[in-house]
Amino acid sequence: MNIADQQAAMRLALAEAQSAVEASADVPVGAVLLDDKGQLVAVGRNERELHQDPTAHAEIVAIRAATKARGDWRLEDLTLVVTLEPCVMCAGAIVAARIPRVIFGAWDSPVGASGSLYDILRDARLGKPIEVYGGVLAEEANSQLRDFFAQRRISGSK
Repeated sequence: MNIADQQAAMRLALAEAQSAVEASADVPVGAVLLDDKGQLVAVGRNERELHQDPTAHAEIVAIRAATKARGDWRLEDLTLVVTLEPCVMCAGAIVAARIPRVIFGAWDSPVGASGSLYDILRDARLGKPIEVYGGVLAEEANSQLRDFFAQRRISGSK
């Protein structure tokens, strides 16, 4: 996937992230899963607040949608594009689903598990290392998150 395709896919994920805010005031993280032709297979957005489910991260929601659509838990031919570096839980799910490629926008140095704090996705002890491309449209992804948290501070919400 070339840079232009990565950016186009990230824009889809950024739109999904914005819908998380609009639908349920969730942290704006969005994810899309694409096949090897670049066709959209599944989308996900943070739904923790919506479902009161701590596992309802955008990546997990997208993985669940893809496995349901395909009838198979093995997602070996898909690319995951997500607006924020996957956490430990999501990185584990990505490895378990055998997704070979991850593209993300904003780095998450406090808890990221895809190259910043941890590097679960590229850890060969867990299976075949996953291709990771971080920082795609990072400024847009960071801006979306900064604006969300600034608004929460102003409004005094959780």
